[in-house]
Amino acid sequence: MSVLIAPHGDTPLVNATRFRTAHQADWERLDQLVARIEKRSVRSLSEEDILALPLLYRSALSSLSVARETSLDRALITYLEQLCTRAYFQLYGVPDTMLRQVGRFLKSDWPLAIQALWRETLVALLLTVAGAVAGYWLVASDASWYYAIIPDGMAGGRDPSASVETLRKTIYGDQKQGMLATFAAYLFTHNSQVAIFAFALGFAFTVPTILLLLYNGLSLGAMIWLFAKKGLGFGFVGWLSIHGSTEMFAIILAGAAGMKIGTAIAFPGRHPRVQAAVLAGRGAAVAMAGVVIMLMAAGLLEGIGRQTIQSDALRYGIGAAMLLGWLSYFYLPRHWRKRDALAT
Repeated sequence: MSVLIAPHGDTPLVNATRFRTAHQADWERLDQLVARIEKRSVRSLSEEDILALPLLYRSALSSLSVARETSLDRALITYLEQLCTRAYFQLYGVPDTMLRQVGRFLKSDWPLAIQALWRETLVALLLTVAGAVAGYWLVASDASWYYAIIPDGMAGGRDPSASVETLRKTIYGDQKQGMLATFAAYLFTHNSQVAIFAFALGFAFTVPTILLLLYNGLSLGAMIWLFAKKGLGFGFVGWLSIHGSTEMFAIILAGAAGMKIGTAIAFPGRHPRVQAAVLAGRGAAVAMAGVVIMLMAAGLLEGIGRQTIQSDALRYGIGAAMLLGWLSYFYLPRHWRKRDALAT
């Protein structure tokens, strides 16, 4: 390699043309091997290629370091950066198939992400319960609060002036199936939106997330009061529990994920604020991906339960079983989960 020495003992300046000529063959071979893995898999490489891959990668890293330190042309530096990034991902990234990645997500990534949010989950639960108690108390003391808390679309004529028979038809399906489906679909859409916004707005120092969780609790408390006033409280809670134990848990977890990001921004600690948000967002995003699955499961439970299950005992049994299942899945000790997470 030809090196031009700068005057006054400055950093040596490498001749870009000769530098490229000396290393071009190794770069091109690394590029070809990485492209072959990207298009097919690592199984498409020969044993010789597999042994050469880490050596070529380290050589490319060394070339990139020289190129940066000696201020070679920007195009060459960009090419080497992209090549090293692609090679790093194939060497140290996740070469698994989509099916295996989904399996690992369900087996360890999702439960571990939820466990890491236990503090925020507890706070989100307390906020929801506090909102429900406040909503029940407000409408019990003054029924006009019901109209301020529950939007018209959710109420659909189910308000303090509704008869017992009208409310009974809501939870036991005696009315037209279309009207019942509309009411249930509105509840599911409303709760799904709350979950998504509780997560998405967490970056604003968690304030919108806290308000959403409180409001969702207020709505729940107001609705329970309405049916309880007509002697249908037990039946209404059973109707909700068949899918609500999953749906409400999903909202609480979404709120916890949003709070995780918001608190990281508000109190970044030793990290810069942006870096703290990114670090918190990784685990929170995994948790939120699982929340989407929970909301889909809640939708299926709600659709099936609304049409086929009329027994209060069975509704409570399914709701309790789902809640116990989620709690066991997320929080029971699983040593193999930790080993898998460390291995990746």
